[in-house]
Amino acid sequence: MRQPTASTLLAAVVLVAGCRAGPRDTANTTTPPVTAPAVTTATTPTGTAGSFNPTDIAWLQLTVAMTERLLPVLDLVPARTTDPVWRRTATQLATAQRADLDHARRLLADAAAPTTNPHEGHDMPGMVTAQEMTALRAASGRPFHRLLAGHLRAHLAQAVRIATAEQQSGVQPATVALAAAVVRNGAADLARLDHLDPV
Repeated sequence: MRQPTASTLLAAVVLVAGCRAGPRDTANTTTPPVTAPAVTTATTPTGTAGSFNPTDIAWLQLTVAMTERLLPVLDLVPARTTDPVWRRTATQLATAQRADLDHARRLLADAAAPTTNPHEGHDMPGMVTAQEMTALRAASGRPFHRLLAGHLRAHLAQAVRIATAEQQSGVQPATVALAAAVVRNGAADLARLDHLDPV
Protein backbone atom coordinates (compact mmCIF):
# COMPACT_ATOMS: atom_id res chain seq x y z
CA MET A 1 0.00 0.00 0.00
CA ARG A 2 1.36 3.42 -0.93
CA GLN A 3 2.19 5.76 1.93
CA PRO A 4 0.51 9.17 1.70
CA THR A 5 2.80 11.94 0.56
CA ALA A 6 3.46 15.06 2.63
CA SER A 7 1.40 17.10 0.19
CA THR A 8 -1.52 14.68 0.59
CA LEU A 9 -1.35 15.00 4.36
CA LEU A 10 -1.23 18.77 4.12
CA ALA A 11 -4.23 18.80 1.82
CA ALA A 12 -6.11 16.64 4.31
CA VAL A 13 -5.56 19.13 7.11
CA VAL A 14 -6.57 22.05 4.90
CA LEU A 15 -9.73 20.24 3.77
CA VAL A 16 -10.63 19.40 7.36
CA ALA A 17 -10.10 23.03 8.34
CA GLY A 18 -12.33 24.21 5.51
CA CYS A 19 -10.26 27.32 4.94
CA ARG A 20 -12.17 29.75 2.77
CA ALA A 21 -11.63 33.31 1.76
CA GLY A 22 -13.60 35.91 3.65
CA PRO A 23 -15.00 39.14 2.24
CA ARG A 24 -11.60 40.79 2.33
CA ASP A 25 -10.21 38.16 -0.06
CA THR A 26 -12.57 38.77 -2.95
CA ALA A 27 -10.11 41.10 -4.67
CA ASN A 28 -7.42 38.44 -4.78
CA THR A 29 -8.61 34.92 -5.43
CA THR A 30 -5.23 33.64 -6.59
CA THR A 31 -3.66 33.56 -3.14
CA PRO A 32 -3.29 29.95 -1.95
CA PRO A 33 -4.97 29.28 1.39
CA VAL A 34 -1.90 27.71 3.00
CA THR A 35 1.81 28.14 2.45
CA ALA A 36 3.81 25.43 4.14
CA PRO A 37 7.59 25.56 4.24
CA ALA A 38 9.82 22.66 3.39
CA VAL A 39 10.37 20.03 6.06
CA THR A 40 13.05 21.15 8.49
CA THR A 41 14.75 19.83 11.57
CA ALA A 42 14.85 22.15 14.54
CA THR A 43 15.85 22.06 18.16
CA THR A 44 13.94 24.15 20.65
CA PRO A 45 15.59 25.91 23.59
CA THR A 46 13.95 23.32 25.86
CA GLY A 47 15.47 20.43 23.94
CA THR A 48 12.52 19.31 21.82
CA ALA A 49 13.82 18.11 18.47
CA GLY A 50 12.32 16.51 15.40
CA SER A 51 11.34 16.99 11.80
CA PHE A 52 8.29 19.06 10.96
CA ASN A 53 6.28 17.82 8.03
CA PRO A 54 3.88 20.06 6.07
CA THR A 55 0.94 18.77 8.10
CA ASP A 56 2.60 19.92 11.31
CA ILE A 57 3.20 23.37 9.85
CA ALA A 58 -0.31 23.66 8.41
CA TRP A 59 -1.91 22.66 11.69
CA LEU A 60 0.20 25.06 13.73
CA GLN A 61 -0.65 27.91 11.36
CA LEU A 62 -4.36 27.09 11.54
CA THR A 63 -4.21 26.88 15.31
CA VAL A 64 -2.56 30.29 15.56
CA ALA A 65 -5.07 31.85 13.17
CA MET A 66 -8.08 30.38 14.97
CA THR A 67 -6.83 31.28 18.44
CA GLU A 68 -5.99 34.84 17.44
CA ARG A 69 -9.60 35.22 16.26
CA LEU A 70 -11.06 33.71 19.47
CA LEU A 71 -9.18 35.74 22.08
CA PRO A 72 -10.92 39.08 21.29
CA VAL A 73 -14.24 37.29 21.80
CA LEU A 74 -13.21 36.09 25.24
CA ASP A 75 -11.88 39.55 26.07
CA LEU A 76 -15.41 40.95 25.58
CA VAL A 77 -16.90 38.89 28.39
CA PRO A 78 -16.18 41.12 31.44
CA ALA A 79 -17.89 44.09 29.77
CA ARG A 80 -20.87 42.17 28.37
CA THR A 81 -22.00 40.07 31.34
CA THR A 82 -21.96 40.17 35.14
CA ASP A 83 -22.56 36.43 35.42
CA PRO A 84 -19.70 35.04 37.53
CA VAL A 85 -19.83 31.58 35.93
CA TRP A 86 -19.48 32.94 32.41
CA ARG A 87 -16.75 35.33 33.53
CA ARG A 88 -14.82 32.54 35.21
CA THR A 89 -15.27 30.24 32.20
CA ALA A 90 -14.03 32.92 29.81
CA THR A 91 -11.00 33.65 31.99
CA GLN A 92 -10.07 29.98 32.19
CA LEU A 93 -10.51 29.50 28.45
CA ALA A 94 -8.51 32.63 27.62
CA THR A 95 -5.63 31.53 29.86
CA ALA A 96 -5.50 28.09 28.24
CA GLN A 97 -5.88 29.47 24.72
CA ARG A 98 -3.06 32.00 25.24
CA ALA A 99 -0.78 29.23 26.50
CA ASP A 100 -1.58 27.10 23.43
CA LEU A 101 -1.02 30.11 21.17
CA ASP A 102 2.40 30.80 22.68
CA HIS A 103 3.31 27.12 22.34
CA ALA A 104 2.21 26.98 18.69
CA ARG A 105 4.14 30.16 17.86
CA ARG A 106 7.29 28.76 19.47
CA LEU A 107 6.96 25.56 17.45
CA LEU A 108 6.51 27.54 14.22
CA ALA A 109 9.65 29.50 15.07
CA ASP A 110 11.52 26.25 15.72
CA ALA A 111 10.38 25.00 12.31
CA ALA A 112 11.61 28.23 10.65
CA ALA A 113 8.11 28.70 9.25
CA PRO A 114 7.16 32.07 7.73
CA THR A 115 6.14 34.64 10.32
CA THR A 116 3.27 35.89 8.15
CA ASN A 117 -0.21 34.46 8.71
CA PRO A 118 -1.29 32.55 5.57
CA HIS A 119 -4.90 32.69 6.79
CA GLU A 120 -5.07 36.46 7.18
CA GLY A 121 -8.49 37.63 6.04
CA HIS A 122 -9.91 34.11 5.82
CA ASP A 123 -13.11 33.14 7.63
CA MET A 124 -12.81 29.47 8.53
CA PRO A 125 -15.20 27.19 10.39
CA GLY A 126 -15.00 28.00 14.08
CA MET A 127 -13.92 31.58 13.48
CA VAL A 128 -16.02 34.58 14.49
CA THR A 129 -16.57 36.90 11.53
CA ALA A 130 -16.46 40.69 11.69
CA GLN A 131 -20.26 40.82 11.52
CA GLU A 132 -20.60 38.30 14.34
CA MET A 133 -18.13 40.27 16.42
CA THR A 134 -20.28 43.37 15.94
CA ALA A 135 -23.31 41.43 17.18
CA LEU A 136 -21.38 40.23 20.22
CA ARG A 137 -20.32 43.77 21.09
CA ALA A 138 -23.94 44.92 20.89
CA ALA A 139 -25.34 42.14 23.11
CA SER A 140 -25.25 41.75 26.86
CA GLY A 141 -26.57 39.41 29.53
CA ARG A 142 -28.38 36.30 28.34
CA PRO A 143 -28.48 37.24 24.65
CA PHE A 144 -24.70 37.61 24.86
CA HIS A 145 -24.45 34.23 26.61
CA ARG A 146 -26.36 32.58 23.77
CA LEU A 147 -24.10 34.08 21.11
CA LEU A 148 -20.95 33.36 23.09
CA ALA A 149 -21.90 29.75 23.73
CA GLY A 150 -22.52 29.14 20.03
CA HIS A 151 -19.20 30.66 18.98
CA LEU A 152 -17.25 28.84 21.67
CA ARG A 153 -18.78 25.50 20.69
CA ALA A 154 -18.00 26.11 17.02
CA HIS A 155 -14.41 27.06 17.79
CA LEU A 156 -13.76 24.18 20.17
CA ALA A 157 -15.35 21.58 17.89
CA GLN A 158 -13.29 22.73 14.92
CA ALA A 159 -10.11 22.92 17.01
CA VAL A 160 -10.65 19.33 18.15
CA ARG A 161 -11.34 18.25 14.56
CA ILE A 162 -8.15 19.66 13.08
CA ALA A 163 -6.05 18.64 16.09
CA THR A 164 -7.27 15.08 15.57
CA ALA A 165 -6.07 15.29 11.96
CA GLU A 166 -2.67 16.48 13.21
CA GLN A 167 -2.49 13.56 15.63
CA GLN A 168 -3.10 11.18 12.73
CA SER A 169 -0.77 12.76 10.16
CA GLY A 170 1.76 14.92 12.01
CA VAL A 171 5.26 13.69 12.84
CA GLN A 172 6.93 16.27 15.07
CA PRO A 173 6.64 14.96 18.65
CA ALA A 174 6.02 18.28 20.42
CA THR A 175 3.50 19.34 17.78
CA VAL A 176 1.59 16.06 17.99
CA ALA A 177 1.66 16.32 21.79
CA LEU A 178 0.17 19.82 21.61
CA ALA A 179 -2.54 18.49 19.29
CA ALA A 180 -3.33 15.74 21.81
CA ALA A 181 -3.68 18.36 24.55
CA VAL A 182 -5.97 20.46 22.33
CA VAL A 183 -8.20 17.43 21.73
CA ARG A 184 -8.29 16.51 25.41
CA ASN A 185 -8.89 20.03 26.70
CA GLY A 186 -11.32 20.88 23.91
CA ALA A 187 -13.50 17.89 24.73
CA ALA A 188 -13.49 18.88 28.41
CA ASP A 189 -14.36 22.50 27.58
CA LEU A 190 -17.23 21.40 25.34
CA ALA A 191 -18.59 19.24 28.16
CA ARG A 192 -18.28 22.19 30.55
CA LEU A 193 -20.23 24.40 28.15
CA ASP A 194 -23.03 21.85 28.15
CA HIS A 195 -23.53 22.53 31.86
CA LEU A 196 -23.94 26.26 31.34
CA ASP A 197 -27.35 27.69 30.56
CA PRO A 198 -27.07 30.14 27.63
CA VAL A 199 -30.83 30.70 27.42
